[in-house]
Amino acid sequence: MSTPNARYGRQSLVAEIGAQGQARIEKSDVAIVGVGALGCQEAALLARAGVGRLRLIDRDFVEETNLQRQVLYEESDARDALPKAEAARAHLSRVNASIRIDAHVRDVTPSNIDALLSGVDVVVDGSDNFEVRYLVNDWCVKSGTPWIYAAAVGTSGLMMPILPRVTPCLRCLFEDPPPPGTAATCDTVGVLGPTTSLVGSLAALEALKILAGKTDAVRRGLVRAELWTNELSSVNLAGPTPGCPCCDLGNYAFLDAADVGSTELCGRDAVQVRAPRGRTFEFERIRSALRARQDVADNGYLLRITDGELSITLFPDGRAIVKGTTDAGRARSAYARLVGI
Repeated sequence: MSTPNARYGRQSLVAEIGAQGQARIEKSDVAIVGVGALGCQEAALLARAGVGRLRLIDRDFVEETNLQRQVLYEESDARDALPKAEAARAHLSRVNASIRIDAHVRDVTPSNIDALLSGVDVVVDGSDNFEVRYLVNDWCVKSGTPWIYAAAVGTSGLMMPILPRVTPCLRCLFEDPPPPGTAATCDTVGVLGPTTSLVGSLAALEALKILAGKTDAVRRGLVRAELWTNELSSVNLAGPTPGCPCCDLGNYAFLDAADVGSTELCGRDAVQVRAPRGRTFEFERIRSALRARQDVADNGYLLRITDGELSITLFPDGRAIVKGTTDAGRARSAYARLVGI
């Protein structure tokens, strides 16, 4: 097998990267928040580029509907309902065994974001919801960590690199998230695989510029792609917006917010429920107590329980995804019955 340096030889030959830039990439630490369609593409490209350490963070598990566009997963991953972060880690470890890949089956919240992202060189957006993106924006601006915003739905996508206090942040462009139910999602209007692949590739490229120490080459603005009509356009943005509540006024509202106890997962007929803050969650004890039930499936990472019309997926960090309802109260009641909280 070739040496690591030979492995990345074609990349090092690119004048804009060079040997020095490649050496920096190999020493870097990158967090990808969300390993869905965007995150799969970003993670695959950065792992193959030789990023020293990848932190894959995702709260969800693989389902059959993911396979059309989430390129790291296979039918067996969906059949076994593997956590996306673990399934992606396993796949990428076979692609590049010379790098470190950490899987975090976690929901990013104000209380754990510092532990998940501390020390990274860049954060890459692979998420599918505004709550997480605005939280990441707050944390990155406050800590001075570069991050890449990316989004895709239908045949359209957006991408914007954010260098804190050098370029606009997410709230400079969109001060507040859209009201729930007003924005198109993959579950309401669909998404094409080439859309997420293109946007994920653009995001990975900007991340590599940052990691290689080529920040002067980082795009200053927002890229918009409309694949069906073959349009790729950009809006150049000079710098942070005066009066931005985040990067100008230092108001980190999303970072300072309390963790939300339950969240409806848009378009999925499901609610995510979190364990009460401050309460100890003993996953192994609960696993032992439930294992004898006929309606419990255990894949070694999580439990899936059938409770009447509801399907409940229980994670080791105390979260559950309750499928079959959008009623938060009903979801919390089912959760409480199972775990005794």
